[in-house]
Amino acid sequence: MPSSALHVARTGLEAQDQRMRVIANNLSNVGTTGFKRDRANFATLAYQDARVAGQQSSAESAYATGLNLGTGVGVQSTTRINTQGTLQTTNNSLDLALDGDGFFQVALPGGQQGYTRAGNFTRSAEGQLVTTQGYVVQPPITIPEGATAISISDDGIVSAVVAGQTEANELGQITITSFANPGGLQAIGDNFLLETGASGAAQVGIAGEGGRGSIRQGMLEGSNVNIVEELVDMIETQRAYEINSKMISAVDEMLRNANQTL
Repeated sequence: MPSSALHVARTGLEAQDQRMRVIANNLSNVGTTGFKRDRANFATLAYQDARVAGQQSSAESAYATGLNLGTGVGVQSTTRINTQGTLQTTNNSLDLALDGDGFFQVALPGGQQGYTRAGNFTRSAEGQLVTTQGYVVQPPITIPEGATAISISDDGIVSAVVAGQTEANELGQITITSFANPGGLQAIGDNFLLETGASGAAQVGIAGEGGRGSIRQGMLEGSNVNIVEELVDMIETQRAYEINSKMISAVDEMLRNANQTL
């Protein structure tokens, strides 16, 4: 029994350590553009059934309750909380924010398609609209050299005044990608997500249509991390970790007493 209690307490330490790692990642990304906080989900580990409810206790009766001994806890999964972050005005014509659901689509190295909420875009040497890492936004938008008064509408139409002309020319349209289960996207770092079997296939469409968010030019979406909530969760996790540590100490003392007695 004491040795089993040690194992259960150890699983509690490991689970709380993993939860603290999730909280630490949330807090470290409080200033990351378009970041979505994660939540650790716990699940009980397998139970040992010493006696099953309904099992015969005698020839004429059955146990009304069972004898089930738990073996601990583990982090089952992490859930990305896709609530809207605060929109921050930058007045940079190539800074874009999504007001609502959806993702910008980006061509990653190797031909993969990445998806992001971070719209802090810039221009490449060839005039293409790219991320800070130099990845081309999809579909490709090329802004001519010397173009002025760059305008991006709520539905993603990019226009600019080209040198030698007085009226704005339409350069293309930025589309928005949505998923049946955005929580199933795989995070790979650098603010990028990848499609998985759980997320469903990418559905590309016009911003503001089909439940997709609208594009806001000259703005960026901030992280949706709430520092106060994260600090409360951190204190709760710390206390749970301390309780499991005390459980190990208590069981260790019980074993020591048993060894001295026997």
